[in-house]
Amino acid sequence: MGHMSDQPARWTQATVYPDMWADPDDDPREGTVSPDGELPTLHDYLRHYRLTLRMKCEGLDPEQLARRSVPPSTMSLLGLIRHLARAERDWRNWTGDGEPLPKLYGGGDGDFDGAVADQAVVDAAYADLEREQAATDAALAAHPDPGERVGERRIAVRELEVHRIEEYARHCGHADLLRECVDGRVGQ
Repeated sequence: MGHMSDQPARWTQATVYPDMWADPDDDPREGTVSPDGELPTLHDYLRHYRLTLRMKCEGLDPEQLARRSVPPSTMSLLGLIRHLARAERDWRNWTGDGEPLPKLYGGGDGDFDGAVADQAVVDAAYADLEREQAATDAALAAHPDPGERVGERRIAVRELEVHRIEEYARHCGHADLLRECVDGRVGQ
């Protein structure tokens, strides 16, 4: 495991803009036309941040993904993937009136504490994230009115969607710093 004194050289794959993660022609987040309407706009921002998180994790092995790059924090890129899978399930629970699904990875900081350098854990984390994102997206698709209040908390769909964007955006900022500590790669 690297230490804070083992600082990797900063680098980027971008050649057009040296502060970018990738050149615009290679960036899957670029080139889309902004959608019309409130919910499509919110979904577009969510898609953007979901892609950003995946891009920040690309090309790393299990040890690098699980590395806690900013001691004493338990945060790692793999932990962020697990944390967001857990958050997606929690948000889906907010939409229903029935018995909530159990928390992924148990209580407390299980999402981060269980983020260990093992390929099976990495594969499971990505599968969990994809499954939970799809399930939450499907649950919210049943509520096309952004002002509709859902679940026991009577939370507005709009508020829930904005909260999802906020959570991904915040953790993409963490992912920027974690990735730079892992191998020096920088960019938006």
